[in-house]
Amino acid sequence: MASRIPKHIETTQFDLAIIGAGINGTGIARDAAMRGLRVLLVEKSDIASGTTSWSTRLIHGGLRYLEHREIGLVRESLREREKLLFIAPHLVKPLPLVIPVYKGDKRGRSLVKLGMVAYDVLSFDKSLDGHRMLSRQDALELVPGLKPEGLKGAAIYYDGQVEYAERLAVENALSARNHGARILTHTRVDRLVREEGSVRGIEFSDLQSGGSYTARASVTINVAGPWVDEILAGVSWTGERMIGGTKGSHIVVNDFPGAPKDALYVEAREDQRPYFIVPWNKLYLIGTTDVRYQGSLDRVMADESEIEYLIAETNHIIPKANLSRGQVLYTYSGIRPLPYQKDGVEGAISRRHFIKDHAPALENFFSVVGGKLTTYRNLSEQAVDAVYRKLRRTAPPSQTGREPLPGAAVSYAALLERLHAEGGLTHRSADHLARVYGSRALDVLDLAGDDPTLREVFSPETGAIGAEVLLAFEREMAQTLADVLLRRTMVGIGPAAGVGADVAAARIACVHLGWDDRRATREVEEYREYMTRFHPRALAED
Repeated sequence: MASRIPKHIETTQFDLAIIGAGINGTGIARDAAMRGLRVLLVEKSDIASGTTSWSTRLIHGGLRYLEHREIGLVRESLREREKLLFIAPHLVKPLPLVIPVYKGDKRGRSLVKLGMVAYDVLSFDKSLDGHRMLSRQDALELVPGLKPEGLKGAAIYYDGQVEYAERLAVENALSARNHGARILTHTRVDRLVREEGSVRGIEFSDLQSGGSYTARASVTINVAGPWVDEILAGVSWTGERMIGGTKGSHIVVNDFPGAPKDALYVEAREDQRPYFIVPWNKLYLIGTTDVRYQGSLDRVMADESEIEYLIAETNHIIPKANLSRGQVLYTYSGIRPLPYQKDGVEGAISRRHFIKDHAPALENFFSVVGGKLTTYRNLSEQAVDAVYRKLRRTAPPSQTGREPLPGAAVSYAALLERLHAEGGLTHRSADHLARVYGSRALDVLDLAGDDPTLREVFSPETGAIGAEVLLAFEREMAQTLADVLLRRTMVGIGPAAGVGADVAAARIACVHLGWDDRRATREVEEYREYMTRFHPRALAED
């Protein structure tokens, strides 16, 4: 296999090297490239393959952070929510949430009302509607499936949902690349280049085609999420431990009796911890847990105890649900890259981000700790400001809060109509393309051209078509079948977790991308092995 690494990589002087292509890393790359810096972004797996993919997929102010008096974080989050609704309207959309209040809840009606008022005050510049308090009867009319015993009423308010957080990171990476950034996935950083107490770049390995390389950069930033300490271990860092991540697990199920049409924000009976039941991806997403974690960061799985906890809590609040373990389509788990805290309640650990300057021990080197999906853009702006200060250059103003992402679609309805008219697609396929790619769905049609095989559906349950496989590899930096299914086409998070569609996608790659049968078989096997960590029901049934 020929090397993917540009020949001039070792002779280029980058302004900034970024380690990690999650939402924060891709956001930093976009901001820096848009401001004119020469950027290199490296990632040992794929874009958004870590924590970014495994959140509850909410773009929210963090209502519960008010309990911990993190007023500044809530205000920052609400402000950023508005910016994301503007720059990524195809991916970030308003979401109504209902908070039922029961007799004996830790958070009673008065406290919920107070939180709602504070939330509205802190989002004074919002485009979304304010909250409403509901009587018991109104709550049951809105969510008939709720347990009626002990119900005192409810509150309804609005936040945002990013159905495909992976695509949000991918589009940040695409924008960064469009502005000149060099992005290398499946590329592992082996060590930092150190000269006279200063970090001068990175040494890395191409995990696909082999070979080791050195790239020089004036500033390097470690945005590896839960792996931040592993990067630091590579330079024999003797400072304090940075990350104390906690594990959050979710279950995904089909529609069920009593399922709410709006998201539920519920207090768990077992431990009074809030969790969500969210309509998502035409399925239901239920989570999350919050437990300390000491296992492998490269294979994080939901424990059976976590799965049973989420099932039991859902059945308690919605008695008609009657969910069982066999109804769980798949699970997913991720590690929050929170600041290390030896003791204390997991939920009380701050979600605020920190940009750590390692000087004077390591000059020209930063690490990012913590943060939320919602605030990635502001974190990125702050990080690039810090880079400019380190470079002793005047920073141009950030444009990321005003410049829409590549797929931003002005009108979803108009886009659907155009996909129907120009593509001759079924409603399911047109809807899928619009939701996943926004206006870039037209690029999919462009690649399909007049080839009917590329307009054929390869995933009947999602409506994904063959040309998407080409788009992923040729225009969206995918390198493996898993990249295509899980973080480009989003087929891998459908009801069957991509099982069946994986074989069809590999066949498309054989016909149109030159794969041989051996590679197709290997890619499918590796995809299914990777997916075992998510307990997919379809894989057990295959």
